[in-house]
Parts: sequence; structure tokens; C-alpha cells
Amino acid sequence: MKYVSTLLFFVLAALCVAQKTALPADVVSNIQQRIDQGINPAIAIGIFDADGEHYYNFGLTKTGGRPVDEHSIFEIGSITKTFTAILLADMVEKGKLNLDDPISKFLPATVTVPYRADAQITLGHLSDHTSSLPRMPDNMTPADPLNPYADYTVEQMYAFLSSYTLTRDIGSEYEYSNFAQGLLGHILSLQAGMSYEDLMLATIASPLKMSETGITLSDNMRKHLATPHSQGIEVSNWDLPTLAGAGAIRSSTSDMLKYLAANLGLTESRLTNPMQMTYQARHDKAGMRVGLAWHIRDGAEGDVIWHNGGTGGYRAFAGFVKETGRGVVLFTNSDIGVDDIGFHLLDFNSELQTIRPHVARELRKHIDSEGVNGVEAKFAELKQAGAEKYDFSEMDINALGYYYLQLKNVDAALAIFKINTIEYPGSANVWDSFGEALMEKGETAAAIENYQKSLVLNPGNTNAVAMLEKLGIAASIPEIQVSEDILQTYLGNYELMPGFSIVVTHDGAQLYGQATGQAKFELFPKTETEFYLKVVDAQIKFNKNDVGVVESLTLFQGGQVLEGKKSL
Repeated sequence: MKYVSTLLFFVLAALCVAQKTALPADVVSNIQQRIDQGINPAIAIGIFDADGEHYYNFGLTKTGGRPVDEHSIFEIGSITKTFTAILLADMVEKGKLNLDDPISKFLPATVTVPYRADAQITLGHLSDHTSSLPRMPDNMTPADPLNPYADYTVEQMYAFLSSYTLTRDIGSEYEYSNFAQGLLGHILSLQAGMSYEDLMLATIASPLKMSETGITLSDNMRKHLATPHSQGIEVSNWDLPTLAGAGAIRSSTSDMLKYLAANLGLTESRLTNPMQMTYQARHDKAGMRVGLAWHIRDGAEGDVIWHNGGTGGYRAFAGFVKETGRGVVLFTNSDIGVDDIGFHLLDFNSELQTIRPHVARELRKHIDSEGVNGVEAKFAELKQAGAEKYDFSEMDINALGYYYLQLKNVDAALAIFKINTIEYPGSANVWDSFGEALMEKGETAAAIENYQKSLVLNPGNTNAVAMLEKLGIAASIPEIQVSEDILQTYLGNYELMPGFSIVVTHDGAQLYGQATGQAKFELFPKTETEFYLKVVDAQIKFNKNDVGVVESLTLFQGGQVLEGKKSL
């Protein structure tokens, strides 16, 4: 069966009630909706507080599989970065390294480490995301796109690092970087003279008796592995041999509670000092404070120290509050996250998401049972039911199109992408995706037309430029200049929703935006009032009143349209 049964739910709920600390009713209801609607096949939760450890488990490891429990194994993704930070802090504590050591000191002489303004990238910069290295290297060419890191080599990592030109001063800004963290893990393993996994096991997992934590799956871990899912479909596990320090670890909620308890100093460990070093704030350039890997945000009862993670078919959250001594870990075998539950359990002011089934799931049911014919009529029927009943977000519809494209069902992919262009005609991404499917179908003229539409909507779409050139059409991104006097009028804070704002700044002729908790991003002019991003498919429009004063901005991204009023 696909979802946890009603009977199983009541058994699980009863187990929760039987413990000293019951899971809040709103959380139980919210989780059950996610399970029932197929959003998350399973959700495993571990909590420790003054009453001890508590486990709450919902759903199955896979369709027809066993119920998840505290020993079920999940990929924890980027939570691995906090392990990497502890390995670094431990070497600093032992006097083997310094956070200010330049990374060039630890790499082969054949590797050229980029520098800027006579400043060098340090170990600390790699760990706190201020190295000025990008999120991902641009020389990844995976043989299997569903396991994209598996064949990325050390030689490729070195080649990218040696060829990369820094675009800003080192330490000047926060930019979340998997590449930097993977490089840090590699450097630490070189220093230790062993693999990243062996170093992590020897330093952290074994001393803390975390027998269900590792990168290589033991027989017992494989037996308890929760199957990863994307769009409700089973997908591949990920392997990150070269960039292991960025996200390769697998673990259970049972082991991760041991890990969080040690971080809080609630269990005796020689790692107490290094662990505490990792969550000392080094800067606040992310719209929140950042330590070594850990992120720190204000909470109702104290600082929420947290990190999340995700791979192809898993999402994970881990966090704790020192003031309350409470720790929370959540795992799901889905590519749809559960961060809101984690934050809610650590900070009662943090709200849970409203759960609605996505229309893409209903469209997939229709196509899988009845074929492509009638899918547009089915979408119209679902649309009539309204946004109160279904989630119509652009990204999930697009993901369904790519699901069919990967299955070589090009007609189904075309049908889904076409629906998205009708639903979101102002999105550059949907026209780009439609163009890709048309190329696969061999309809070159139509593909060219779609890529050109995408480029008009977002001149920063370098993929559209590359695809058009591949199809024999010369394309270029027009350069538009906006005077600094006009840019000055756009500066300010724009609140799009409570607790989420975009702060607009500029440096000479370059405009920047920084969303709450995110890196600063460059804004490029499309017109005098319209700007676009290159890092994601998003546009911003500055809105003026009748006398020409900028009052707000509108963010267009992923089919969403959000307006934020300006304040200085």
C-alpha cells in the first residue's frame, strides 16, 4: 500500500501519547496530511528534552515496506557539513590547524588556489561560507544525472579550483557552497592521512557510539535503509566520494540524538569544546548568524542552532536550543522538506506549512492510467476545484515533466510542460523546459521559438543561449545600463511576508538583493525598473507611485508573485 494505514496512524498516535512528552496535536495532524497525500512516504522524528529521548515515526520505508523507526537509515545531506566543521574544530583544538590557515598550504603544488586583493581563502572561510567560491563547480558532467556527484573526481575538483576566478573579495559575503565544504572535507582527510569517512568514524561516530552512522552502508544499515523518493517515485541513492564533506553521511534518528546531545554538552565527550566552537557565530552576513557550518537564528526561547540537508530523495533537519536543552532531528525519504516542523518544535513562534496535495500528483495518476489524451482537460477540472484544494506551484509541475522526460515518455513531458507554459506564461523556466522536450522530440523550429521566449523573459538564462547556439541560432544577452542615481532610489528593505524580506543595496552600478537567511545576489537590469537574477529563474520589478516614488517591489519566482512594501 502506498500510504500508512488509518489503523497504523492511530497506533502511532497512541504510542506518542503514551510517552512522557506527547508530540503536539497540530504537528501530528500536519504530518498525517503529508503522509496521506503522498507528499512524504515517511517522516521519522527524534526529540530530546528534560524528560529524555522521544521518537515519533510515521509512514513506511517504501511502498509495501516496513514502518520507519528510530533505527531507519536516511541520507542526511548537508547536515554532514556540521560533522566536517567538528573535524576541523577538533584539529584546531589539538593544535594541528588554525582557522586562519590558507588552504593553499594543504593542497598539492600543482593546484592553483584563487586569491583576490592579496587575501587568501582560509579553512575558516570554507566552513562559514565566505570563501567566495560558488555553490557548485561548473565542470560536473555526471554519467548518471540521478546520482550527480558519483563520478566527480579529485582531479576535476582541483581543475575547477585552479581555473576559477573569484568574483568578489574573500570574506566579504555569504554564499552557501557545497564545493567549499567538500573541498574542506578533502583537505581534512589529506591532513589526517585517511579517507573522510574513516576520519569521521574515528573522531565522531565511534566515540559517540553512533553505530548507525556512516557513508558506506553496513549490512545492518542497508537492511534498515529507507528508500528515497522524488515526486512520489523511488529514485537512486546519492554517492559523493570526492565532495563527501558536503553531504555524504547516512544516519538514523537514534544516532543523531546522540550527536545533538553531545553538541549541547549533555553527554560527556572529548569533543565538547570542538563542538561548542562550531556554533560560535563568525558573521551575520546570511541574514542570520553563521558559525562553522551551523546557522543560528533567533527563537522564542533562545538561539535556534540548526542545519538542514537534502539529496535526490531525502530531506533532513537537525537543530537545538542551548537555553532549553532541547534537540530535534527529522528525516523523510522524500525530496520535499520538513524544515517547518523542525523549527516549529524548537520555536513555537515558527509556523507549520499549510498542506495541500500537489496537482502534479493528480496529473501523473491520469497519465499513468489513461495516457496523455485528456490531460489538459483534467488540469482544467482540477483548476476549477481551486487553490484551496490543490497546490499548483510551477516547480512541481515542471518536475513532473522532467520525470517523464527521464522515462523517455516525451509526449507526456510535452503535455505537462505545455500546461506549465499556459499556467505560468511569464516564467522563463517553463519555456526553457518546453524547449528541451521539443528538442528531444526533434521539433527544432518550435524548440528555438521556446528558447527565444525564455531568453526574452530572463536575459540571464545562459542555458537558453547555449541551446540556441547548439541549434545554430546566435544569441546574446543585451547589456542595459541604469544610472546610479536611479539605482539609489531602489535601496531599502522590502518585506514580502512576516519575517521574510529582501534588502536591496548597490555597489556602484551593480544592484544587489539579499533575502532573509540567504546569500546576496546580483540584480541585472532588463529595463529601468525590471531586473533579473542569473543564479535562479527569478525577476524583480520596482513599483512607483503616481509621482514616481518607489513604493514596493514585486518578486516573480516559481509561479509565485510576491509584493513587498519598501522601508528604509
